[in-house]
Amino acid sequence: MASGFFALLDDIATLMDDVATMSKVAAKKTAGILGDDLAVNAEKSSGFIASREIPVLWAITKGSLKNKIIILPAAFLLSAFLPKIITIVLLLGGLYLAYEGAEKVYEFLAGKKHHETKVVQKNPTKEEVLASEKGKIKSAIFTDFILSVEIVIIALGTVIQEVIWVQILVVSFIAILATAGVYGIVAVIVRMDDFGLKLIAYNEQDNSISDYMGRFLVNALPIVIKGLSIIGTIALMLVAGGIFSHNIDFFHHLLPDFPGILKEFLVGLAVGAVVFIVVSAVLSIWKKIKS
Repeated sequence: MASGFFALLDDIATLMDDVATMSKVAAKKTAGILGDDLAVNAEKSSGFIASREIPVLWAITKGSLKNKIIILPAAFLLSAFLPKIITIVLLLGGLYLAYEGAEKVYEFLAGKKHHETKVVQKNPTKEEVLASEKGKIKSAIFTDFILSVEIVIIALGTVIQEVIWVQILVVSFIAILATAGVYGIVAVIVRMDDFGLKLIAYNEQDNSISDYMGRFLVNALPIVIKGLSIIGTIALMLVAGGIFSHNIDFFHHLLPDFPGILKEFLVGLAVGAVVFIVVSAVLSIWKKIKS
């Protein structure tokens, strides 16, 4: 009886050791996509009223956790029974990311924003604030879903030869780490200015070290947000281009002499431009039909 118990403990210890080892491998494999995930979601989680930043970020984080709850079981089942479906879902997600990135490029070049439907009032009502947040939260959660699929698939690919329990534990760990790590860092970024103001008010002395640090953080936030917007757009193109390059032979063998990161960006931009043109044409025709 005792020997059986200790054998069980030994099996558990071996399993956890395998999980720890494979988790390190999976974390390295997904590091790039986690960086892209951070850039994209930091850009999407910014631009809200200061008092609503944390509630909005928490809403997006909960949406991200729900995404993982949906994706993880589906990924394990599809990987076991219908592996080709995973590739199709991944490619559809890549089309969406490429389209969103191309739309942002178009908006920058055209000097306009499609999604700005009204001017934000100086003292909006609670209902107006919630209404303005709703669309951006939904967009952020949907983009998180696509990026989460990419993270889960990459992590699953690193442990696909392992037993099912190792697969479940490793991929689930990476998925939780992605949500906690990415949105924890995003929370720090969006609250930079508030922390800076607290440093400025820390003492009554003028031009103290805390004043300099506080002013630096306050002045740096707009630059960081603008930079993240640019990085987020580039990240969308890179993630989309990576999906196409890794799953479609034509793109995989295209531009063989180009550096991988440049090739993926160009592929993402080209596909995004085509999808954007097609979607814009369809929407234009639909508006004419309705009118």
